[in-house]
Amino acid sequence: MSRPTQTESLLARKRPMFITHLPPPAASNNKQLRSSSSSSSSPPRSATSIKAARSTRKAMFIKYGSLLLLVGQMVGLVLLMRYSRTRHSNNNEDDDMYLASTAVFMMEILKFCICTGVVFYQGKCSLKALRLELYTHIWASPYDLMKLAVPSFLYTVQNNLLYLALSNLDAATYQVLYQLKILTTAIFSATMLGRKFSTIKWISLIVLTCGVAIVEISGSNDHSSSSGKNNNGDGDNDQNNRLVGLIAVLCAACTSGFSGVYFEKILKGSEVTLWIRNIQMGIFSIAIAFLTAMIQDSTQISQKGFFVGYSPIVLTVITVQAVGGLIVAVVVKYADNVLKVFATSFSILLSCVISALAFDFRPNKSFLLGASLVLLSTIMYSSNPRSVKKRSSRLSVQEDALPMLHQETRKSSLVL
Repeated sequence: MSRPTQTESLLARKRPMFITHLPPPAASNNKQLRSSSSSSSSPPRSATSIKAARSTRKAMFIKYGSLLLLVGQMVGLVLLMRYSRTRHSNNNEDDDMYLASTAVFMMEILKFCICTGVVFYQGKCSLKALRLELYTHIWASPYDLMKLAVPSFLYTVQNNLLYLALSNLDAATYQVLYQLKILTTAIFSATMLGRKFSTIKWISLIVLTCGVAIVEISGSNDHSSSSGKNNNGDGDNDQNNRLVGLIAVLCAACTSGFSGVYFEKILKGSEVTLWIRNIQMGIFSIAIAFLTAMIQDSTQISQKGFFVGYSPIVLTVITVQAVGGLIVAVVVKYADNVLKVFATSFSILLSCVISALAFDFRPNKSFLLGASLVLLSTIMYSSNPRSVKKRSSRLSVQEDALPMLHQETRKSSLVL
């Protein structure tokens, strides 16, 4: 075997240099490119996911927090209003009862101030922006302003009727009977808006009417209104008071249904915010509430003053009632219909329990049957089983094949 020449040995030394040294820079460049691309693309992805998670947690907090506030407002307002209207008879106090008309007037003023403050905050706390908003939607829009005179009048009448109803009915019975506003809202929606309802909804309205009728004839009542009175009568006064309360609840349910549907008809196609609408309605409501107080209770106001009978309990009732409308607006924006029905049902049950503990409320079997029918009708009216089945089957079959289906279902739910 011949020895390699000097030329061949030089070539053999240089060949590994081409083989070993050329590929590594290419590989390192690829690694650098991959690392740079991954490092440049990964932070935005993680930032967006963190931001989405935070927004989801915030939306869930607002959603369920507003529902808890709604339940507290429903139960607290009714119980506090009932207590404020009956505590004088319970304690045999000689103090004068506060006037419901003045309480409604103060509530409208407080609600007007809150809505104005929200608009001021939305305008980045600028007085110029607030003045421009008020001028544009009040002074420069007299036609739109006049259209809100009807619901403003009806809402003022409704608030006065609620005080009258809770002066003559216990809180639990009032909560059940006031669900008749579902029936009146459905009737006015069908007549004024041409809305069509399914068979299940009409059956639920019939069940609701039967439940309210059973609750009314049950005769269940607390003893807060009669504990401070003598027992010489045979109960005719209590029956008359219960009839007055029933008529007041029926009228309040009718005004609530008509004013709600009328307000919805006005809001369709309008770009005005809900806070501006409340300010527009507040102008008429304040004027109507003041005239009602001056006409209805002018003698007592002139003799004893406008704020006769006011106490911290009365101020709490006014505040809770004023804030309640704003809580409902938040719930309508963030919560769905199922959760609102749950809040309504839970508030009825909680009112019954607290009335039994605090006001010596003793429900009989007829009351429990009627209240159960009212709760069942509320759930039936807000459910739509056909659309739920179709949506669930579509999602289970096409969830992996169509990634964009989630966005379509969100849009359809928003439209519904």
